[in-house]
Amino acid sequence: MRDFAHRLAIDSIRDGDRLDLTADEGERATVAKRLDLLSLDRFEAHVMLHRDGKTVTCEGRVKAQLKQACIASGDPVPAAIDERFALRFVPAPTVDAPEAELELDEDSLDTMFHDGQAIDLGEAIADTLALALDPYPRGPDADAALRAAGVMSESEAGPFAALAKLKGTAD
Repeated sequence: MRDFAHRLAIDSIRDGDRLDLTADEGERATVAKRLDLLSLDRFEAHVMLHRDGKTVTCEGRVKAQLKQACIASGDPVPAAIDERFALRFVPAPTVDAPEAELELDEDSLDTMFHDGQAIDLGEAIADTLALALDPYPRGPDADAALRAAGVMSESEAGPFAALAKLKGTAD
């Protein structure tokens, strides 16, 4: 099942088309589950599309209100996402040998492939949201939870902390 599927037939896209996509409750729940979010209360995107033959580019903004679990305590950490994005959809390359490697250059980092018939803009936007998330969300009680679990801070575990301990035993 697709999270936030919004397939657009390439031939129906006109240069300069504007779209506003808003995830409904079911789509938000599916995206939240996929991204391991505690909640996804708002998820929308505003997009401008451009088409040149079978290549489609889109620029826009993704906005979301969500809660992630704190990495230390599991407590909810609210977050607001407001992220600009630019994507390019191109036809999937045909590869003679399935095991052949495909080289992507620096400009290809935000390139997605399509089947030649349609693009799935919703899935691309869900992926954009995934990349915008804090990979290590920390709530206000994170440091206390880490200390209680026996995890040392960087200053306590770093090389200078070891030297300070040695100096303390030498005195």
